[in-house]
Amino acid sequence: MHTVLVVAGGFALLAVCLLIGRFFGGGKSVAKASLVFLPLWLLGAGVNMWVGVARAGYSVNEELPVFLIVFAVPAAVGFAIWWKCRVR
Repeated sequence: MHTVLVVAGGFALLAVCLLIGRFFGGGKSVAKASLVFLPLWLLGAGVNMWVGVARAGYSVNEELPVFLIVFAVPAAVGFAIWWKCRVR
């Protein structure tokens, strides 16, 4: 359940980035906003992994597959949005 909530948080961060990009100028800004989202989300997913290792007691080997899923799902959508918006 926690993983689903964190992934949902990633989509919320993506939505905020896209809204800011849309506010500041349309298609090219949305593409740039989706690229800005990627390192922000990498940091967020990394913090989630750190919490799992340092606070919850999981090993890095146990937490790494969860980190990859948590990062990859919203990042793939962000990358797809960048791809679609940059082609225009």
